[in-house]
Amino acid sequence: AKTKEEPSKASAASSGPAPRTTPSVPTVPKGPLRETPTSQISVTPATQMQTATGIDPHKITGTRSETRVKMSRMRLKIAERLKEAQNTCAMLTTFNEIDMSNMVEFRKKYAEQFLKRHNMKLGFMSAFVKASACALVDNPIVNAVIDGNETVYRDYVDISVAVASPKGLVVPVIRNVEKMNYADIERTISEYGEKAKKGTLAIEDMDGGTFTISNGGVFGSLFGTPIINPPQSAILGMHGIFDRPVAVNGK
Repeated sequence: AKTKEEPSKASAASSGPAPRTTPSVPTVPKGPLRETPTSQISVTPATQMQTATGIDPHKITGTRSETRVKMSRMRLKIAERLKEAQNTCAMLTTFNEIDMSNMVEFRKKYAEQFLKRHNMKLGFMSAFVKASACALVDNPIVNAVIDGNETVYRDYVDISVAVASPKGLVVPVIRNVEKMNYADIERTISEYGEKAKKGTLAIEDMDGGTFTISNGGVFGSLFGTPIINPPQSAILGMHGIFDRPVAVNGK
């Protein structure tokens, strides 16, 4: 007697009722969707449309516009110098964090006394500038500049400090910082700040400089990559001061 074989799993999986109708095949267009060349399409300029219809195209929802404003001489010069720095300097950026606890306590302790004695506030910038000056004296190669095939070393430290002005970022120079104290530095920065607001900074105020400090902390930023101010060799970008838990001596 013959026995009926069981269908295999493969055939069982593929078995099923056959479709009643065959799926329709999409109709392929016989020719191009557009027979009119785009060069022959008529477009009505917005100005003609406004004249013909009385509708202001600028008031139509969805209309976008562009405005061209000629750059000021200062803005143009800043752009040229920054691009020159990118093209000519071999820049390397490193990121480091420092413990500001001692400086914060120092400022808190002497802020009132400093204000009474010098009639100005004690900020962090004077500490940054003075610390940089000490480091530049200890590392004269960073305070030097390349001139042709020679390295020019300076026995003075002139630090450029980035200051915001209504017309853009300017970098007046604090000269002979190695001989200054905190009050001298704060006073000079304050004077440059007032000049920048009034637009009375002279070329002599921004000429030279052996090192630059940019303070991005006023914007609350964490890190940044400031661009070197040619022909200087380096720039320091200071950023935000934040409270955070850290391990000290393994604790």
